[in-house]
Amino acid sequence: MKATAEKIENNKVKLKIQVDAQDFEKALDKSYLKNKGKFLIPGFRKGKAPRKLIERYYGEGVFYEDAFNEIFPEVYWKAVEENGLEPVDYPKVEEIEQIGSGKDLVFTASVIVKPEVELGQYKGIEVEKVEYNVTDKDVEDALKRIQERYARWVAVEGRPIKEGDLVTLDYQGFVDGQPIKDGSAQNYALEVGSKSFIPGFEEQLIGLNVGDEKEIKVTFPEDYGIEELKGKEAVFKVKIHDIKEKELPELDDEFAKDVSDFETFEEYKVHLREDLEREAKNQVRVQMETQLLSRVVEAAKVDIPDVMVEREIDNMLGNFELGLYYRGLTLERYLELSGTSMEDLRAQYRQEAYTRVKTALVLEKIAKVEDIKVTQEDLDKELEELAKQFNITLDEARERYAAGLERRKDEILTRKTIDFLMDNATIVDKAQQSEQQDKQQAGGEAEHTDEGANQQPVEGTAAE
Repeated sequence: MKATAEKIENNKVKLKIQVDAQDFEKALDKSYLKNKGKFLIPGFRKGKAPRKLIERYYGEGVFYEDAFNEIFPEVYWKAVEENGLEPVDYPKVEEIEQIGSGKDLVFTASVIVKPEVELGQYKGIEVEKVEYNVTDKDVEDALKRIQERYARWVAVEGRPIKEGDLVTLDYQGFVDGQPIKDGSAQNYALEVGSKSFIPGFEEQLIGLNVGDEKEIKVTFPEDYGIEELKGKEAVFKVKIHDIKEKELPELDDEFAKDVSDFETFEEYKVHLREDLEREAKNQVRVQMETQLLSRVVEAAKVDIPDVMVEREIDNMLGNFELGLYYRGLTLERYLELSGTSMEDLRAQYRQEAYTRVKTALVLEKIAKVEDIKVTQEDLDKELEELAKQFNITLDEARERYAAGLERRKDEILTRKTIDFLMDNATIVDKAQQSEQQDKQQAGGEAEHTDEGANQQPVEGTAAE
């Protein structure tokens, strides 16, 4: 097999591939053996006619297309490998220049390849230092969130609904006197103040008691997801069945035992602060990395093929659809409720997809230029982290995750490349710089004032 590659556009390459006649003959034989049962030849049982006889009856090229499809994947990938190409899309056969029994197969195919990246400055990039110190209020807020998570709902009697209550109710909605499609429910649980209903609905429940019935008047927002309800006035008939209030657990040693492995509340509180400090440190790192990557990527030049952006949009939509699935929605239903078309949704993702693709290409190029690679030590460290994360031994982690580490090599390489960029960045403490400038300015003004104070009146001036 012979193959040559010619660049015909920025990211498009034309391959000319020549396959030896004997190799194409083998492909023709395979096609014959696979398809001979489809042909009926007088005097022969189905599938028993010789290849030459079938070709005489149905035409010499009867097996050409199938033989070509049989041999194409193998010779195409050999051509790609020999010419050092990195395709990012499926190939397109442009022309079959020669085909036939006893002849070399000659054809051309085009394919979009990964673009070349022209790096800008990526070392010594200024990154503004970000700091965040965990305060006592942060710890208290985190405790409140955990306390809310472990709260229980307790039935109340003898008082009306107030904000924060969990109410069980029936409701049915009407617009212009007609029932709203999917606009009714029985024994529906609603937390008053959660803003999960149409604006104005939950507020009108306040003050009602168990057994009360009421007509609630609301107006659907202009941007509501269902077209026929946008801006419409509606009436909801409601009946209250049950009222519950939230009971928060006491923040004591028992609470610590319930939510953690610690015996005392003070120990748990110390551990919580450590977690928050670790999380804050990670967030600070992410913010600084985001600054850095934005400048490195902006400084680079690359002509990105549309197909790479479209594939990334496909990936992002796949993740979005999975998230909808876990929330009990399909993508089709989401589009219907949001009044959005698939074309509009893809357009919303396009800029972020472009940025993701460019960032990945730039980081890949930097890794090549700086010879950053994933070593066995890196893989072993990853296993140690997994063992620690899932509280298992290193041997258990190796048995469970070692095979999957190969698939995580790209992720590890990206992380190492970003670490390299951070190590070579210039961290600028803007707050400290501003403080120093203020001190210098104040010092200069003081010096100027002292000089003025030491000056003596001169004879013949107004000071006399």
